[in-house]
Amino acid sequence: MTYIITDECIACGACEAECPEGAIFESDGTYKIDASKCQDCGACADVCPVGAPQKA
Repeated sequence: MTYIITDECIACGACEAECPEGAIFESDGTYKIDASKCQDCGACADVCPVGAPQKA
């Protein structure tokens, strides 16, 4: 099971910098997770100030 970034995202970029797999990217002012790269480590969820990354 991988993570997704929900609508609660405030586009701060903290998750992108923390992802060890480079699975998080910015697109049209919001962040998304490439499910094929996500290793379900939860690093993104640990640093997000609003809890936007959630398990899919």
